[in-house]
Amino acid sequence: MTGEVAVLGAGMHPWGKWGRGFVEYGTKAARAALADAGLEWSAIQSVVGANTVRCGYPGQVAGATFARALGWQGARVTSVYAACASGARAIDTARAQILSGMADTVLVVGSDAAPKGFFAPAGGERPDDPDWLRFRVLGATNPAYFALWARRRMAMYGDTAEDFARVKVKNAAAGAANPYARYRSPVTAEEVAASPVVADPLRLLDICATSDGAAALVLGSMATARRLGMSRPVRIRAVSSVSPTHPRTALDLPDIATDSAPPGSPAADPFRPSIARAAYEEAGLGPEDLSLAEVYDLSTALELEWYEDMGLCGPGEAAKLLREGATSLGGRIPVNPSGGLASFGEAVPAQAIAQVCELTWQLRGQAGERQVAGASAGITVNQGLFGHGSSVVAVR
Repeated sequence: MTGEVAVLGAGMHPWGKWGRGFVEYGTKAARAALADAGLEWSAIQSVVGANTVRCGYPGQVAGATFARALGWQGARVTSVYAACASGARAIDTARAQILSGMADTVLVVGSDAAPKGFFAPAGGERPDDPDWLRFRVLGATNPAYFALWARRRMAMYGDTAEDFARVKVKNAAAGAANPYARYRSPVTAEEVAASPVVADPLRLLDICATSDGAAALVLGSMATARRLGMSRPVRIRAVSSVSPTHPRTALDLPDIATDSAPPGSPAADPFRPSIARAAYEEAGLGPEDLSLAEVYDLSTALELEWYEDMGLCGPGEAAKLLREGATSLGGRIPVNPSGGLASFGEAVPAQAIAQVCELTWQLRGQAGERQVAGASAGITVNQGLFGHGSSVVAVR
């Protein structure tokens, strides 16, 4: 283990389609996290912002953007980008600053004002950009990719459309109890089945929306937590940021071909399973020690894939785990008690931070109707384009 840092405060801006700028959302989330920590903005020594690429130049320097919005006070500023893993990279950067002694208090912020519909690359000719190429060459939108993974599960393991619908029903039930969620109504399996087909076999309610939203954390050293009177703070014990290993046998966006290297045997540790495994190794615990998990449910079928990649069950056993109720609130290992992206939608730079906010509230016992009883350890997992793995382990 490399050492723990304390979560001093957590805050969010509700997610939805608000029609305002990402700076406003992020500033509100930051102020909520500061208030939760009991700290003034002037006490923050460093700001790490998770970038968004859709909001023009200011989004490329998120650390400075939020420091300016809160009021220049001399703090160190850093900006990071790792697509959907940007929030976790921001957390890891803040953790490194704290553990190295560069700062005792760090504000981490991610915020976005997302476009309507599915994400697409910006215009222009960019033949060196694999994300641009998969749209230009293949016409492979995100929902098409999600559907390919769903079909793969159906072919390999016998998963059904009804299994995918169960994921949405579970997450919608949890999201209905989350005041920050965009969608706060229960959903039935019949409603999922009646929603329009987007990319067969996935329907509209199988796929997460794009959203506006923000999340923020105040992280600090354990000494700072004690100085603030926090005898048992939530601690971040591990942050995983692995990349893939050659050769890759299951392709992810924006890949459109296999590795351009000599062929070899499949990697012993495929990419997605390696993300959580690295976090477990650093944290010194395993899936059997978890109380809950927050996973990156871009689609219902992808949530099932994460169950297996996190080691919650063996290959092909995810649907069975779901049917047994093990991953529902009240089950053995609740997954996405926040409601997940199914209830929030994607606000790309914020979502990995939002996952840790949920772990924080759950581990503190502050999650209200969605509280996981006796929560003591949790994990987040998500994945960013271009080989960015992301997983955080928090304990109390």
